Amino acid sequence: MAATLLPTFSPRRARQALLCGVAASALGAVPALAQMPDEPVQFLGTILLDPAYTRARDPDGTAADRGNSHYVADAELDRARMGDLRDVFAGIASVSVGGAIPLAQKIFVNGIDMLNLAVTLDGVSQNNRLFHHISANAFDPGLLRSVRVDAGAAPADAGPHAMAGAVVMETVDVEDLLDPGQAFGGNVRLSFGSNGQTFGRSATAAGRVGGFEWLAYSRRVTGEDYEAGGGGVVEGSAADLTTRLLKLAYEGDEGHRLEFSVQDMTDDALRPYRANITSVGRPFPLRRHDTHRTSYALSYEQRDATGLWDPHIVLGRSEVEVGVDQPLDPALGVSRGVTSTLSATVENRFHLSPDATITAGVDFYDRQSAYSDLTTTAITESARNWGLFTQARIEPTEALSLSFGGRYDRQAFTGTTGWRENFAGFSGNASISYRVTDALRLRGGISSVFGGMTIEDNFIFNPGWDYTGLRAARAENLTLGFDWEQGNLRLDGEVFVTRLNDVRLSSYAANAMGDAESRGFNLGLGYGWNNGYLRASYAWSQVRVNGALSDSYSALDLGAPLGGVVALEVQHSPEGSNFTFGGSIQAALAYDDVASGSDQGLPGYGVVNVFAEYHPPSMRGLTLRAEVNNLFDRQYADRATYGADFASVTPIYEPGRSVQLSAAMRF
Repeated sequence: MAATLLPTFSPRRARQALLCGVAASALGAVPALAQMPDEPVQFLGTILLDPAYTRARDPDGTAADRGNSHYVADAELDRARMGDLRDVFAGIASVSVGGAIPLAQKIFVNGIDMLNLAVTLDGVSQNNRLFHHISANAFDPGLLRSVRVDAGAAPADAGPHAMAGAVVMETVDVEDLLDPGQAFGGNVRLSFGSNGQTFGRSATAAGRVGGFEWLAYSRRVTGEDYEAGGGGVVEGSAADLTTRLLKLAYEGDEGHRLEFSVQDMTDDALRPYRANITSVGRPFPLRRHDTHRTSYALSYEQRDATGLWDPHIVLGRSEVEVGVDQPLDPALGVSRGVTSTLSATVENRFHLSPDATITAGVDFYDRQSAYSDLTTTAITESARNWGLFTQARIEPTEALSLSFGGRYDRQAFTGTTGWRENFAGFSGNASISYRVTDALRLRGGISSVFGGMTIEDNFIFNPGWDYTGLRAARAENLTLGFDWEQGNLRLDGEVFVTRLNDVRLSSYAANAMGDAESRGFNLGLGYGWNNGYLRASYAWSQVRVNGALSDSYSALDLGAPLGGVVALEVQHSPEGSNFTFGGSIQAALAYDDVASGSDQGLPGYGVVNVFAEYHPPSMRGLTLRAEVNNLFDRQYADRATYGADFASVTPIYEPGRSVQLSAAMRF
């Protein structure tokens, strides 16, 4: 879409814009960037497979604490808009998404469950616990403008309890849809997938009058149960998703901006009895899962502020509610879990110089979680947290970049029995990036993070739990890496260790605590040429729980045994053509380092996807796309999908071969 391919940069982001221009020059993109408005601009979509463009729009993209950050490229995000979260992260091997259907999709970063990361959407803290068979954090790619994953050591301003990093998402803005001077516009999208007869449609409209802006987005996806590779219907996999977003904003002449947004996401359909597993031992009936997710955000900032006054205030609330039918025990009626988080952040950035800033502020959350059914009144756990934080980002020389900060958190926790306790602790982080030569940069990061007491899965709440002896969790992260860039070729890599200490282990019988660790390495490659780009990565991680190799059951809510994972994307636009061709490979190596309690290792797999895009020159703004996913109809469960290491478990297999047709029109 042309609207998303031509980002505008503010003066505040001049240095990042320069980085973007350098990347474009290295890839031979200057002729494309200089096209006149009436010429086709689809060539830019090829260049924007390079995540350097997304990094360039991040005001802190060159900071040392962004050294281990992974950015979803613009082209990746644009092509995932009618898909799901797995499509968003398909090009990043170190970020795995298992579960096959949106309701069950869980994200793992360097082998660690996203429940142990700070997750924000438009600056609003998201929920981190719900029914263990479904995802606590399901997001619609169609409304996302940017996605960044801070793996390992995260800065203090990422939020409280960023034990293994952070996931930062922002929703689409009016400026992403409208050209300068344009008062009204938007886009519509249609998609159809042959496997499951899945029909998707979405529409986005935006407008501005003076300083006022508005944006509305709606998406509906419906379909039938799809077939896994090699045949066999995956019952309970039919698409039935509705998403809506509304944004209102006002920006004054001096850059003061006030913005309000509300979004909701509903998935209400028959799903597997355990939504993240096809079956365990004997078959179980399908049952209705009625899930509803809402998020509200109110923010204030002064754009392009300089000097010692650059405030940012965010107030928001997120909530996830799931109602699960109980056909095997009708007396329970509908089992219902509700998790909500009210959060606020007030911070200011002090611009000491063009190469030195300090961000300081206070944040707060009030998190509530409850379970109920016809025989049980609400059982609850809750936690309130106040945090003070500061983060410095400085570049003493052209070669050296430093980032360091800390925070203090105080948490008040209430258990299912009414038991109350206060926990408090300090967190610290430090990152360094040093350019050894013009081509080679070395980097590292370390952190020790106070994790507080985590609210448990509300579907296993036990009113008889004994909380005596529970301690606040703490995490430790260490990363060492490099970036090497010469001409059109870029290589990067890092080794990492993440330790989670005194974390709660899921168990209805009794409160339990334990330790978990993930260690491994990541390698990345990027190569560009005139009209084309290739992005590839390899990630290897090993998860241990209480010092022993772990299977997917023992690591529940902590991590997943992943082993080696491969991601590759490539695309090319022939010179003078209105076509773009490309494909991707998603693969995992066979992995046997799982706990002795599991029955089998994890099989390897390799999946090939191909696509072609066409931009009719006679219809500016129209994009037509055809793709074949799982070209060779391989039966497989994504490596991050639960249960493949147990012979008694039939995991949710990914869709088999599917022909996907889509059309997007900007107006």
